[in-house]
Amino acid sequence: MATSQPLAAQAGLDMLKKGGNAIDAAVAAAASLTVLEPTSNGIGGDAFSLVWYQGRLHGLNASGPSPKNITLEKVKSRGVDAIPPYGWLPVTVPGAPAAWVELSEKFGKLPLTQLLEPAIQYAEEGYPLSPVLSKFWGNAVDRYRQLLKGPEFEPWFSTFAPGGRAPRAGEVWRSRDHAATLQSIAESRASSFYRGELAEKIAWFAKQHGGFLTEEDLAAYTPQWVNPIKVNYRGYDVWEIPPNGQGLVTLMAFNILKGFEFTEKESELTYHRQMEALKLAFTDGKKYITDWDHMSVSVEELLSDTYAEERRKEIGDTALVPTPGKPPSGGTVYLATADGAGNMVSFIQSNYMGFGSALVVPGTGISLQNRGHTFSLNPGEANCLAPGKKTYHTIIPGFLTKDGQPIGPFGVMGGFMQPQGHLQIVMNTVDFGLNPQAALDAPRWRWTEGTTVEVERGVPDNIVQSLIRKGHEIRVAAESGGFGRGQIIWRSEDGILAGGTEPRADGSVAAW
Repeated sequence: MATSQPLAAQAGLDMLKKGGNAIDAAVAAAASLTVLEPTSNGIGGDAFSLVWYQGRLHGLNASGPSPKNITLEKVKSRGVDAIPPYGWLPVTVPGAPAAWVELSEKFGKLPLTQLLEPAIQYAEEGYPLSPVLSKFWGNAVDRYRQLLKGPEFEPWFSTFAPGGRAPRAGEVWRSRDHAATLQSIAESRASSFYRGELAEKIAWFAKQHGGFLTEEDLAAYTPQWVNPIKVNYRGYDVWEIPPNGQGLVTLMAFNILKGFEFTEKESELTYHRQMEALKLAFTDGKKYITDWDHMSVSVEELLSDTYAEERRKEIGDTALVPTPGKPPSGGTVYLATADGAGNMVSFIQSNYMGFGSALVVPGTGISLQNRGHTFSLNPGEANCLAPGKKTYHTIIPGFLTKDGQPIGPFGVMGGFMQPQGHLQIVMNTVDFGLNPQAALDAPRWRWTEGTTVEVERGVPDNIVQSLIRKGHEIRVAAESGGFGRGQIIWRSEDGILAGGTEPRADGSVAAW
């Protein structure tokens, strides 16, 4: 059990001790994280999961669509040329509670009421903040105090800044409204959230402040079981959730990179080719990825070897400014679990951009996501806003197999860093032979735009200087806050499980 918060890992482990499986552990940890790390996720967020169960990989897309009565014209009539990050305009239907129920009903062994007990207890009785969590929490309160003015944001401040400030490291924070909501979700199997009293409160709050979300939107929602997508890289199958998730970006980058040989990690050529492949893949992803039903190019076309070869040819000796290609026609919390029966779960859940929309439904503790912020208002773009449409989604779980057998779940939180993190930790494992912890500890880089790439301080200076000479605009980051936070569990050929947890978070690996 690997999570970004030790208490969440313990919650999942407790379910295994009580006779549950890896799926039960994942649900318990995910619900607990809405309390234990509200800076990254909440009950009002989305979730995705890859589940290895009885010899097969299953994919769950629990992202929610835009409200059915929102339109491009209505949004533009409010005087905006882009969907703002805060308030009601970016709010989409939350999928996380439905994900917990769906996973529990399909694969779990324990009742949902038991799985949510730790989360309810932490919300009711409180817990002391860990250091990294308190840092992000304090930053959010400071930022929101400057940006957010209006009565719709008051419930957020009363919930997450009691007494007018963020709780500090070591101080106890609790939310009894949050506890009551989790109890209601557990007892009703989320029916109250989508078709009951909680749905009524969410819709009422939206109506009071000009939001588009309605009871009908909530009642109509169901998560989708999907077929995971993959590419083969050096004999390993790398699996991701299909669009609207951005996991396709990772797979396109691997398809490009498999045409090169990498003999050492700390090499300017390794960094250069990784960066160039990722830039090409990301540029295509931003152009083509959106709701599956609205995509103009198929996943098969984007992952074809022919297209990968065309993109590979664009990688030269100097940094390029990427532009989208033309394929042939034809941006959280992450956790990983595994059990003795061979079940494994890769699970990710998020509100987006920290606390999300900065809206908390009064009396519920429900912090709503702002996923709609990634919609475009340009009618010519694939990810343009439309009623009932799912947006380009940043959160992605990953999974690795070889010869039809599971190696294990992996993931990296952090918005648009996620495909980049997936690429780097899998290459650390497959190309450079690093163990799970070393694969996560290794210094990272992230492309932002054009030829600009940020690197962590651990990247050797001689490589930084070489990359600059190749035309990359390299910025050495002062801190590691933007380079993602990951978890890994790998299973060896003899069945031994090895986990790694993110040094950039308060994470832990719990085993039993």
